[in-house]
Amino acid sequence: MQLLWIDYLIVAVYFVGIVILGLYLSRYIKESSDYFLAGRILPFWAIGMSIVVSDIGALDMLGVAGQGYRYGIAVANFDWIGSFPAMILAAFIFVPFYWRSGAYTIPEFLGRRYNLSVRTAQSVIWILFIMFDLGVVFYGLGLLFQSLMGWDYWTAVLISAAVIGLYTFTGGLTAVVLTDVVQLVLMFVGGFAIVALGLWEVGGWNALVEKVTALGPGYERHFDLFLPADTATPYPWTGILFGLGLVMSTAYFVGNQTIIQRTLSAKNEWHAKASMLFAAGFKAFIPVLVVTPGLIALALYGTGIEDGDTVMPMLIKKLLPPGMAGLMFVAFMAAMMSSLDSMLNSISTLWAKDIYQQFLNTQASDTDLLRVGRLFMLTALIFGVATSRISELFDGMYVYVQTLLSFFQGPTLALLLLGIFWKRCTPWAGFWGLLFGVATAGAMSFFADRIFSIEDPFLFVSFWSFVFTLVSLVGVSYVTTPKPDKQLHGLVYGLVMADSDMQQALRERANG
Repeated sequence: MQLLWIDYLIVAVYFVGIVILGLYLSRYIKESSDYFLAGRILPFWAIGMSIVVSDIGALDMLGVAGQGYRYGIAVANFDWIGSFPAMILAAFIFVPFYWRSGAYTIPEFLGRRYNLSVRTAQSVIWILFIMFDLGVVFYGLGLLFQSLMGWDYWTAVLISAAVIGLYTFTGGLTAVVLTDVVQLVLMFVGGFAIVALGLWEVGGWNALVEKVTALGPGYERHFDLFLPADTATPYPWTGILFGLGLVMSTAYFVGNQTIIQRTLSAKNEWHAKASMLFAAGFKAFIPVLVVTPGLIALALYGTGIEDGDTVMPMLIKKLLPPGMAGLMFVAFMAAMMSSLDSMLNSISTLWAKDIYQQFLNTQASDTDLLRVGRLFMLTALIFGVATSRISELFDGMYVYVQTLLSFFQGPTLALLLLGIFWKRCTPWAGFWGLLFGVATAGAMSFFADRIFSIEDPFLFVSFWSFVFTLVSLVGVSYVTTPKPDKQLHGLVYGLVMADSDMQQALRERANG
């Protein structure tokens, strides 16, 4: 089954619509803060929807469906255990803290708290991660076009890159967030449609369970939310609890540039906090949309699908009627494009504020920052396209990205926690702790087959790199000199909150 004219029409209308929106919003880009932080005027509901759609993106719509096909509902913990606690923590502690500190980026904050070396190292790490992560999403887009429309892989990737680059280049964060709102609606409509039709085809949930468990010994584990500690899969309960729940999810929602940058665009602190809580509500439904299709494909087509990342395109082709197939195709494009536009906007901010302004042109004007940010965005776009096929070397797109994250999520969380809550943590402890943590994570990943007994142990790599970084931060802090209190105002949690409360009291007194 191929897409019909009505499906192509829906796809064309969507492409044209988001390009027009980006061009329209470009008239409001007057300075760099308009481009990087949307002028700090966005409401909580728009930011919250943008956070969700930026987070789930291609990895969930394609990658998690593939992981659900391989391993079952244990993957849903990445949205349940891996979202709610961390998002609540971010909303009530970290988001207001970042908002009051006035930073543009996470590396900028870490640079103020520690030193320029930490800021530079963090910026380089995030820029490299985002550039390779762009390739993952382009790979997913290429697969989608190839499976549904029969397009050549590179033709599909280049057309997608052109459309996404155009509206992100022109409209900045405002265009990204507002198009994300539309994209979230499309994803939920299309996602629930394929789940409903898939369960209808299978015969309901009970029939799905019976068909999957009948495939052979071990397949009953596909319906266990928590897998044994000695499982050969990447998702044992120990890794889910310690690696994901304590480290990776927390680091993701309190220290991920693409997530936090949205909250910094809020019109005030209340909207910044509310945006994260609003997003958490939507996250409860994500596993239903992305894990269930993997189980449906397993029940309908058995174990013969070699590449789990192709499960969702296959279901679209076989289950959805004309018109609805085009809508679902647009929903997938929306998921992937939301990830791409978010990363492109974030990487342009990191380069302009943390690298260019700090080292290449310390006297850069606002116009210079805007121009350089846009040009680097195009460079990253080209790099992402060129490296898109690296995903084929890993056991699915999702595992590839989680492996990349495991190199630095643990060390970053350790730096944020001790930097914010322990004023004795010193600048050089931050620098050497970060390098030691990343090196430790890299070594554990390289020798994973000798250290760990499971496949793709990224959850354990994240946890232990976090622990080793904490130890190194404390150790180096006690042999190096900390910053005096006067240099920590606005950087350490108690001080920044006390300063803000005092400023609020003075404003209220001045207003009578």
